[in-house]
Amino acid sequence: MSEHKLAYNQKTAKAWRWEPSWFGAVAFDDDLLLKVVAFQKANGLEADGLVGSGTFRRISTEREARISNWVPYLPATDIGGDYIIYNRNFFPIDWDNVIIWDEATGHKLPAGCYTDMSQTPTPRKITMGVTHWDVCLSSSSCFQVLSQRGVSVHFGIDNDGTIHQWLDMDHVGWHASDRDTNNLSVGVEISNAYYPKYQPWYEEHGFGLRPIVKGAQVHGGTLKPFLGFYPVQLEALSALWHAVANACNIPLQTPSAETVVPEVAEGIYEGFVHHYHVTRKKIDCAGLDLAEVLHGY
Repeated sequence: MSEHKLAYNQKTAKAWRWEPSWFGAVAFDDDLLLKVVAFQKANGLEADGLVGSGTFRRISTEREARISNWVPYLPATDIGGDYIIYNRNFFPIDWDNVIIWDEATGHKLPAGCYTDMSQTPTPRKITMGVTHWDVCLSSSSCFQVLSQRGVSVHFGIDNDGTIHQWLDMDHVGWHASDRDTNNLSVGVEISNAYYPKYQPWYEEHGFGLRPIVKGAQVHGGTLKPFLGFYPVQLEALSALWHAVANACNIPLQTPSAETVVPEVAEGIYEGFVHHYHVTRKKIDCAGLDLAEVLHGY
């Protein structure tokens, strides 16, 4: 009987991407069955040791709420870096400053700002990463604006290069102005107030002068000079998109067009794009060479 249960659990683990460690076990063995039964009893579920849809949904919710409790052990030989979260699982990122939503200085976007996929066992398919600038002074202020507006994005990159993950990538963020693109993408807001009049604020708060972008073109027009990104933000963006590409099996490519790309707007493109590739109503992130970010850092 235990062999049948273990085979069933191995099948659902492969399909739904859960691991024995979610229940405090180390392998698909009798100890796992005992720990699953204990979890089921503690949560008012049928205590059969089988990780079916009901048990999976409950453990997924518990894991997401306290995700930092399951941070993988980093051996002494590890080269460093941190993790990003996709479907309650950890994926490595070659960046040392990533803050997840349940950490002491982290934040999670409130319910109602995104499409919650935690009750869907199969992880959603992600084929695109969408790059935004937030037109805010910091990631903290960006988070507040998103919460107040009832919209969402998965990541924020602050002025010092800190990456904040505000949502599990499995959830659908409302960030790309298009339902098809939202359903198949993850998004990042890079902190940048955009308008040159805010340059003194960055100096006063110790970040230094931002680059000024001149002559950037988008949708057939030329933009007035605006604030660019700090080099550390672009290094963080490169690390993030490489980690997302690894976690979601997305090719490291981007369109060359400086306007809407129909394949992006229709949700059939695979790669990393700007918000302006989705809609003519947006200009972010004009002037940013995304191909260089993907391959040059």
